[in-house]
Amino acid sequence: MGNDFNQSKQNWQESLQKAQKRFPERKDPFVNKSDIEVDPLYYPENEAVYDEYMEKLGFPGQYPYTRGIQPGMYRSRFWTMRQYAGFGSAKETNERFKYLLEQGQTGLSVAFDLPTQIGYDSDDPMAEGEVGKVGVAIDSLEDMEILLKDIPLDQVSTSMTINAPASVLLCMYIAVAEKQDVPKEKITGTIQNDILKEYIARGTYIYPPKPSMRLITNIFDYCAKEVPKFNTISISGYHIREAGSTAVQEVAFTLANGMAYVKAAIESGLDVDEFAPRLAFFFNAHNHFFEEVAKFRAARRIWASIMKEKFGAKSEKSLRLRFHTQTGGSTLTAQQPDNNIVRVALQALSAVMGGTQSLHTNSRDEALALPTEESARIALRTQQVIAHESGVADTVDPLAGSYYVESMTDQLEEDIMSYIDKIEEIGGAVQAVEEGYMQREIHQAAYEAQKKIESNEEIIVGMNEFQIDEDVQADLLKVDEALEQNQVNQVQNIRKNRNQGEVDRVLNDLKQASRDESENLMPYILDAVKAYATVGEICHTLRDVFGEYTGA
Repeated sequence: MGNDFNQSKQNWQESLQKAQKRFPERKDPFVNKSDIEVDPLYYPENEAVYDEYMEKLGFPGQYPYTRGIQPGMYRSRFWTMRQYAGFGSAKETNERFKYLLEQGQTGLSVAFDLPTQIGYDSDDPMAEGEVGKVGVAIDSLEDMEILLKDIPLDQVSTSMTINAPASVLLCMYIAVAEKQDVPKEKITGTIQNDILKEYIARGTYIYPPKPSMRLITNIFDYCAKEVPKFNTISISGYHIREAGSTAVQEVAFTLANGMAYVKAAIESGLDVDEFAPRLAFFFNAHNHFFEEVAKFRAARRIWASIMKEKFGAKSEKSLRLRFHTQTGGSTLTAQQPDNNIVRVALQALSAVMGGTQSLHTNSRDEALALPTEESARIALRTQQVIAHESGVADTVDPLAGSYYVESMTDQLEEDIMSYIDKIEEIGGAVQAVEEGYMQREIHQAAYEAQKKIESNEEIIVGMNEFQIDEDVQADLLKVDEALEQNQVNQVQNIRKNRNQGEVDRVLNDLKQASRDESENLMPYILDAVKAYATVGEICHTLRDVFGEYTGA
């Protein structure tokens, strides 16, 4: 095995040199404050441990990817600092995007309001009181044009937290890019597009599982051919953790969902190596620092094994678990909200030490309201301090070899695989969702965690211990109540001024295509978007054929 170690080490060194030609290292040399040079990677010098090292760790950028998916990780480029933003109107959110980009953010992340997420227009009775409250209201292509005004889509990648109507919002993004003369082959970003976790933990679903899975595989197929640089799904553990799961359940249920998407895509006729490189993941980061670092490392190792052994993926890109991280919203307290800055810093550091590809840091006031501009800036500065002042990005996987971290990684892997095996026994993630298995497991975990807080077995600083008398903060962000009526007026004006005959034609074409399971619906949705059909009209057209999901 010593030969395997030396060959892999040589391969890593060669891949590192190749990567550095494309993206030179940030410094030459890297040194700490004591003027000690920091190497790109540290590994055991003892040949007696080479066998175990190669089996469980290996080199970064190589199977099983425990130590990271790139050979040099952050020595050339930091993770993408992708702050999640969206509130009120498209115009207001566009202004926040521009502010964050001016402050050094390196990628966009769009939060949509609840009506948009479940496929209703702002003037629908179902949307009343919710327009623009928890994200930006997007009703038509015109709103998307305003949202992305003066933002060069050939230079900025955009993540969109949208699931049931993901196909519609992606088509709007493509249409805006075309209006900017940016070919769809060049746009980059991610749509969440993870409907299974909506059934499990979040609730913004529209259609039943079978047609929802069809839409997802339609997106995989279309993007593989037409939008090759866009990540077609972000398989999300974040909301599973926010609903009260443990770290083990977060990874297990997320990877089980990922397996269901891969299986569905293969059954639809796609080659695994055609779509798997564009799969991405989305995880939470909580306060137990070492557990979170080990969780990320275990997740990479498990996914690489699943893709290689279960699905026969051949491409290295298909084996790499690429993930975005967001710090834990459910860990933030309304009491003494400045304490949340400390929590977020610890959580963000665990994501970086765990090898994340992009990161959102929550704002201190998010337990009370949408973040103010000042709070959003502090959250971004937290990432920038970690990147530029801490030194943790100067070497790859700095915690590897820690007895505690490696033991924790192994134990998490074992527990995660126990859950995945159980879900496979049930019949896979879709069957487990329909039977309510994962939902029950999360509810039980959340109940046990809450009991520990209420009994003070678990201390939440400022909430159940170390309290102070404090006033409710006055300087919270409030969405203007007039916004809803303005948005209603805008969507109604769109309907008055568009070519209604064209809208009727493309929506009818979409309805007919949706009845034929062999049809890919993406071109039909793109035609509808370009005709200025609204999100609600497109989703209602599909509702008429697919029906609505009412729960397990």
